[in-house]
Amino acid sequence: MNPLIKFFRTKIYTAVLLLVILLIIGVVGFKSMDENYTWVDSLYMTVITITTVGFQEVHPLDDMTKVFTVFLILTSVFILGYALSVITEYILSKNDFEELKQKNMQKTIDSLKGHVIICGYGRNGRQAATKLLAYSRPFVIIEKNKELLDKIDGELMPYVYGNASDDEVLIQAGVERASCLISALPNDADNLFIVLSTRQINKDINIISRASLETSYGKLKLAGANNVILPDKIGGDHMASLVVVPGLMEFVDNLSIVGKSNINIEEIPVEKLYTTKGTKTIRDLDLRKRTGCSVIGYKDENGDYIVNPEAELELAAKSKIIVLGRPEQIQQLNSEFNIK
Repeated sequence: MNPLIKFFRTKIYTAVLLLVILLIIGVVGFKSMDENYTWVDSLYMTVITITTVGFQEVHPLDDMTKVFTVFLILTSVFILGYALSVITEYILSKNDFEELKQKNMQKTIDSLKGHVIICGYGRNGRQAATKLLAYSRPFVIIEKNKELLDKIDGELMPYVYGNASDDEVLIQAGVERASCLISALPNDADNLFIVLSTRQINKDINIISRASLETSYGKLKLAGANNVILPDKIGGDHMASLVVVPGLMEFVDNLSIVGKSNINIEEIPVEKLYTTKGTKTIRDLDLRKRTGCSVIGYKDENGDYIVNPEAELELAAKSKIIVLGRPEQIQQLNSEFNIK
């Protein structure tokens, strides 16, 4: 919770406590000063005195009770005034804080470059955000549902409130500077419009879109999506695989992330491993001995993959290797080669 909001809430609790104490003093005071007063009469007299509504007294007041009533009125004026000022100040400060928070968040978004934009914070959007957090990739969420925004706000992730199909909202999220956009909305028509708008603004961005229907696959690709994912199809294939090769699928499920932030598989550009002016092989890097990680895949400069490459494979410029290891081994690799 913000310290400013917490401070004002403390003041509100103090004001409420003072009002309760004043109420107790009034009830006990009226009851003890006149034996004809019942507890209900005492409460009634205290309330009409504190609120200054001017209703008639239950019984005529003697001089001592009148003095006590004057004291109660004066005290209640100060306490009620204090309570009203605190509540008003709290409401105004909260509005100011929300506005300031939005400005600071927008400054953060404006400073991002090469980040990922996630359109929609539903089930698929949340999974994408969790994955990106684990890999420490900067991202911005676009969401128009305020209830979902409260969840995003509680997890301190940058977001833009609005409809992702609106060009202004996409620009506010930094689509011109982003490296990738994930359109994870449940409606294929919305995803199609977002893909078209994004491709029009940024021709080089990598677009990944969700599709609910197989008939939407070709349309989204034609609109400019680099990859189209059908969650239902993947889910069905996955469940069938758990029947055919259950042990293998359980292993694969635990490959990329263990828990929330521990990574045990990584794709690394060869430029981060050595200066590519010369040529090195997988054996020359000796990652297994230096870090404990094993090279399980190679992606060449043309985007073609080689599974389980030979140790003598030469690593060309603009290529990548896929390494597998325990989380501590991946950390050792990143530390050894100063990879952030």
